[in-house]
Amino acid sequence: MAKAAGGTGRKAGGGLARPVQPSAELGAIIGNDPMPRSEVVSKVWDHIRKNNLQNPANKREILADDKLKKVFGKDSCTMFEMNKHLSNHLK
Repeated sequence: MAKAAGGTGRKAGGGLARPVQPSAELGAIIGNDPMPRSEVVSKVWDHIRKNNLQNPANKREILADDKLKKVFGKDSCTMFEMNKHLSNHLK
């Protein structure tokens, strides 16, 4: 097995590139197939933009629709909190 860049001996495909399985609640938004975390975040942002869920007065705040409420556990969160909530729905 070849070493990853930097000579650390770690295998490529970990971290953000490793496919993760979304929960049923998150799967209702992004689909149920395993995908890298980066793609999960991208698809959630696609959903947010498509449904106009950013607070117009504060673009950093996401106003959850019914599907996102099941993931976030509340009516709104900041874009910085979003990844914490997403992590709870990924295996």
